[in-house]
Amino acid sequence: MSQPDLLRLPETNPLEIYRLRDGLYAVDLLTAALVHFDFFTWLAANPGSRTDIGRGLGLAERPLDVMLTLFTALGLVESQRGEFRVTLRAREHLLRSSPWFLGPYYASLKDRPVCRDFVNVLRTGRPANWGSFKDEKEWAKAMEQAGFADQFTAAMDCRGVYLGGAVARVLDFGSRTSVLDIAGGSGIYACALVAAHPQLRATVLERPPVDQVAERKIRERGLAGRVSVVAGDMLATELPAGYDVHLFSNVLHDWDEPVVIELLAKSYRALAPGGMVVIHDMHLHEDKSGPLPVAQYSCLLMHSTEGKCYSLSELRGYFERVGFQGMQFIPTVADRSLVLGFKPGGTGS
Repeated sequence: MSQPDLLRLPETNPLEIYRLRDGLYAVDLLTAALVHFDFFTWLAANPGSRTDIGRGLGLAERPLDVMLTLFTALGLVESQRGEFRVTLRAREHLLRSSPWFLGPYYASLKDRPVCRDFVNVLRTGRPANWGSFKDEKEWAKAMEQAGFADQFTAAMDCRGVYLGGAVARVLDFGSRTSVLDIAGGSGIYACALVAAHPQLRATVLERPPVDQVAERKIRERGLAGRVSVVAGDMLATELPAGYDVHLFSNVLHDWDEPVVIELLAKSYRALAPGGMVVIHDMHLHEDKSGPLPVAQYSCLLMHSTEGKCYSLSELRGYFERVGFQGMQFIPTVADRSLVLGFKPGGTGS
């Protein structure tokens, strides 16, 4: 297959194609809640806070947060002053006592592997095997195997041809010239950035065996002179110094809050004064009321990784905690967006 022009736009909009894949697991989460927990009947009788619901049903904090966000975006639950309760829509169609109860309609799906795995994830908070395949490991462990890493990186690379170009078109680097693409996969985002901004040089930081995939893809794109690869583990060591832009593209959503905060703290310590951190991801509204496609994608992340989609209010709190200032939000394409933060000092703006 010939290498695509990273600066070229497609003639058509692939939004709905992205949404089909991104939202694939949301139906299984709804089925698990409705059939295995009778969640809506329980909540109608026991409105309460996240903590109350977690204790009452024995659900872990992270998956419960993802589930409540999804049901809020679907208009099935609402929150007033931190107390969750069912909406009229849920009361009419998802309560066992209703003449319009749809539980049996969903019960026919209750033994789907992803649905059954969601029951365990909700109770334990631990991610399931990738794709609910019993002979596969959870995502982070699977990525240590060359075959899985190559296949998964290829999937993210083809997605990044479109998404990376959108990032490159909207980002203003000012006088900044050096980008560290942290856990950058195939290097597709670093390649898109340098293709669109001639002043940039980039380095992709990746663990083996993905670093070798990145080196190959960058060579194939003819950008090895401007994009390099460094083998390293962002979780195990400090980030390399000497860069004035850090990019986390589809990275933070794989990890729970303590790891996200630590990664941002490492970024802040390593960035040059005046440096910019760029988070490219799907982001929830401040109040976690949506958008629905982001809430649906978060279900997949909650199932297979230690993470979820984060809200703008959560990221703002993390930025303030580690020292980043001037947070900015920039929509891109396919329900994705950028969140920017800045390290004080220097002349990067």
